[in-house]
Amino acid sequence: MQSVARTIVLITFLSLLSACSIVRLGYDHGAQLTWWWLDGYVDFNREQTPHAKQAIQQWFNWHRTAQLPEYVDWLAAVRDQIDGPLTATQICHWSDELQSIIAPAFEQAVQLSAPVVLRLGEAQWRHLEQRYSKSNEELRRDYLQPDPEERRQASIKRTIKRIENLYGNINKAQRQIIAASIESSPFNPEIWMIERQRRQQETLRVLRQLTSESATPEQAITALQNLIEYTHRSDDPDYRAYQLKLSEYTCAFIAHLHNSTTPLQHQHAHDKLIKWETDLRALMTGI
Repeated sequence: MQSVARTIVLITFLSLLSACSIVRLGYDHGAQLTWWWLDGYVDFNREQTPHAKQAIQQWFNWHRTAQLPEYVDWLAAVRDQIDGPLTATQICHWSDELQSIIAPAFEQAVQLSAPVVLRLGEAQWRHLEQRYSKSNEELRRDYLQPDPEERRQASIKRTIKRIENLYGNINKAQRQIIAASIESSPFNPEIWMIERQRRQQETLRVLRQLTSESATPEQAITALQNLIEYTHRSDDPDYRAYQLKLSEYTCAFIAHLHNSTTPLQHQHAHDKLIKWETDLRALMTGI
């Protein structure tokens, strides 16, 4: 069953490339930036820090050669097809392709992080729990505004920003398409937040169990793989059904909006993809 992650990963990936000039400047410092981000969640101690930093650097060394070329090929394939009309099936297919491409990055992260995870303890898990709580409050402010109209307008604004990143300025009719899509979308931020918190609690439970029971690296790898799998495809059957419904809706919306774009907007998207390809090629060679 296709998860929503497999569908909207297309938008997410393109959003990550939205400031590719910044990515080019920052990729060589990516290991340090990732360290700061992870340390903000986990709060490594002095003994844990060198092991975490080494794993992060190894991942980036691998990613540059193993993953960036595949990103370039995928972008080029998409670019060759965006000048004409698209279908929801085609959008979902691209999303599935991208999900398959990035899957090894998660697997590599699991292999490298398992020994690091086994070095962590209750102090780190308490810090992670607090960081989860802070993150959830931030997302509530962004997605769960008490006033329904404020929530709707925030959703429209987020969607317009993502669309204009690829296609350039959109017109009034396209804004109406987005507004109508928001109104009829099956996306439910309350359901999403409940599942998010459930996954966080399960993550904390598994991590605590691994360290308290002195698990082997192999056991840690299996546990981390399961956590990632359930993030993409929930182990709750009701939420999986919700994911599928939202996934199908999102593909149809992207196709509908694309088919409303003008030749000038097609060109903008085409040029944007070329720029991203160029920047990623430069990253591959370290230029």
